[in-house]
Amino acid sequence: MAKHKFAEHALSPWMKKDGPENDVVLSSRIRIARNMRNYPFPLLATADQSQNTMEQLLSIAESGRLNGLGEPAAYRLSELTELEKLVLVEKHLISPALAGESRNGALILGRNEDISIMINEEDHLRIQCLYPGFQIREAWEFASKIDDIFEESVDYAFDEKYGYLTSCPTNVGTGIRASVMMHLPALVLTGQINRILSAVTQVGLAVRGLYGEGSEATGNLFQVSNQITLGQSESEIIDNLHAVARQIIGHEQAARERLLKESRTRVEDRVRRSYGILSYASIMDSKEASQRLSDVRLGVHLGLLPEVNRDVLNELIVLTQPGFLQQQSGEALTPEQRDIARARIIRSRLASQA
Repeated sequence: MAKHKFAEHALSPWMKKDGPENDVVLSSRIRIARNMRNYPFPLLATADQSQNTMEQLLSIAESGRLNGLGEPAAYRLSELTELEKLVLVEKHLISPALAGESRNGALILGRNEDISIMINEEDHLRIQCLYPGFQIREAWEFASKIDDIFEESVDYAFDEKYGYLTSCPTNVGTGIRASVMMHLPALVLTGQINRILSAVTQVGLAVRGLYGEGSEATGNLFQVSNQITLGQSESEIIDNLHAVARQIIGHEQAARERLLKESRTRVEDRVRRSYGILSYASIMDSKEASQRLSDVRLGVHLGLLPEVNRDVLNELIVLTQPGFLQQQSGEALTPEQRDIARARIIRSRLASQA
């Protein structure tokens, strides 16, 4: 089977662009949940009903109405291998639920992979837009344009009192989930992270790991998103997240300056040790790889490892995940084989930039 374009490279084209505050914020994301009126929600739909929903929504992309926003390609999940679906999860282009549990699921994927539209996940339609760095408002504007195109073609499930209706009550209202992926190593090293994250949750925001709800915050990567979708307007949700994220960025940058001023030698030793281990290790599990890549990323942004390319670090976040390791190897791998392959790929990518 020919390899799909999304599986050829770990780094999505949108990730190669610079974004504001990219020393702290890796990406900004907007996800909009929508359902079609007069159709059962995916969890209750029959096979025929979900098939009809899928074909109707795919027809909008295939008609060319989305071409001006990224020339998307359509994929039916039934036509993809389990490994290809895992790669899509690791690149944050589909959810684990769509990959593993969806019936008649499909994906509409933009050419730059900054648009990812899931069909028949928990809701009939989940529109996702990804931007590099701290650009949550820009991501919202883009996602809203896509939402308008679909709303011109299908009748959304909407209630005058409650807003857009969704499978999960926590999404009812605007149906918007806005989030920023943040790298916060200095707040962790200075022991401030728990205080900061506790304050974040008290203002209606949630903090999760790299892969969203239920995932662990490995590699000092934290996803900060809104929890409230009902009772606030779209602009209020975006503005609240933007303001809180801006404060977290300031705290992280101040903590980095403090580390350089008060503990420069110790920090430099830490990041160079991690760089050395990554450069020469023969076996490495995913948790250690995430932590050591976090150390190196911190070193790059502190100016302690100027020889390391940031794009290589972004690429390695995805390349070292189980799906991509097996995709690159062309076969299923045991956990130990994955740990060996992970170390080999890291050594190779770090050496290739020399």
